[in-house]
Amino acid sequence: MQTWKRTLIGLVAGLAAAASTLPASAQQAGTQFIGITGYRVGPYGANGAAFFGGFTDYLAMINERDGGVNGVKLSWEECETEYNNAKGVECYERLKTKSATGPTAIHPMSTGITYAILDKAVTDKIPLITLGYGRTDATDGRVFPWVFPILSNYWDAATGIVKFIGEKEGGAANLKGKKIVLLYHDSAYGKEPHPVLEAEAKKLGFELKMIPVPHPGNEQQSQWLQIRQYQPNWVILWGWGVMSATALQTAQKVGFPREKMVGNWWAGSEIDTVAAGPAATGYYAASLNLAGKGFPVVKDIEDKVYAKGKGGDAKLVGTVLWNRGMAAAMITVEAVRKAQEKYGKKPVSGEQVRWGIENLKLDAGRMKALGFNTMLPPLEVSCQDHGGSGQVRFQQWTGTEWKSASDWMRGDSVLVRKMIEESAAKYAAEKGIKPGCAS
Repeated sequence: MQTWKRTLIGLVAGLAAAASTLPASAQQAGTQFIGITGYRVGPYGANGAAFFGGFTDYLAMINERDGGVNGVKLSWEECETEYNNAKGVECYERLKTKSATGPTAIHPMSTGITYAILDKAVTDKIPLITLGYGRTDATDGRVFPWVFPILSNYWDAATGIVKFIGEKEGGAANLKGKKIVLLYHDSAYGKEPHPVLEAEAKKLGFELKMIPVPHPGNEQQSQWLQIRQYQPNWVILWGWGVMSATALQTAQKVGFPREKMVGNWWAGSEIDTVAAGPAATGYYAASLNLAGKGFPVVKDIEDKVYAKGKGGDAKLVGTVLWNRGMAAAMITVEAVRKAQEKYGKKPVSGEQVRWGIENLKLDAGRMKALGFNTMLPPLEVSCQDHGGSGQVRFQQWTGTEWKSASDWMRGDSVLVRKMIEESAAKYAAEKGIKPGCAS
């Protein structure tokens, strides 16, 4: 157990050091300023450093290769949140005043921070892009016009995992009577899938036991004692940071097969599996994006950024979270590009970017043109659907790399949409919001 902890601590320290040497992009007049509420230190620092490394590398590439977006250079500034809600609010407040046009869009990279700044973003007219996380019912843009759970949300993930487990059991009908444990991070993030998993359990007839793990998750002996006593057929791992590697290590210790564990997409990166060592072999995880360097956009970043000594940590290039951060930056840049079609080729405001996101369409052809090819599923956002995809695919850790274990697929999209609309309608009634679509 201590070996992987030392490995992870070393990785976090290395990434933090790398972050300190990253080239800063000073906010300049006439640029499109992007405020980044990130984290590269603390128990979740390794994960955040990978994600935001890909994010800023992509922004740097757009400047180096294209001269910006339609002639408008990008500038950005990171504010360290340490994955802490209060610090997340402080960073948000600081970044929103850095430019006359605002911080473009905020990626909180934390469900807790998302909840903490949600009402502020409405008042300040700053879009929140919560790629694969955040408040799930915000997928209904008629009630949450400023929040975008882009690609897929937590309920897409949860029902996708249930569908995947059903397929492994020979069909959804075979889930009846099975025991499934949700081992979850005891936070707003970890509690997001509860309602939809309870609905799935009732619908499909499986037993559901939900076991919380306190932050940061590096002690799980009592939880895995419960699991060993309960003897479930499957464990769904809803982890983040050190919790995920700890879960894999402890599962091995108590003799629970990793081939019967499925993580969500925040518990399925190389940071989790490499730190866990041999204990991770056979483990499945959902994914929002493919890993690997075999995409033209990655080569462009290597050629235009790293070859000039302007990149971050080269060891992270092509990893799951680095690619995801790059994808998040691409979606932000394309929203700016879309907004410029309507408002002119100049720095655009958060309100204008909100329109750009809501009218964004990235089909297979556009993904290829951007150099992403099949890394991501096609994406089309609308007022009714602030996610735009709803798809997920699964991967399995071989001991050295992630191997694809499914094609892009959807979980119970009918159930998910029904629950989203019900939850959003309840929120609208509580807040006195009249649902509708902006022009």
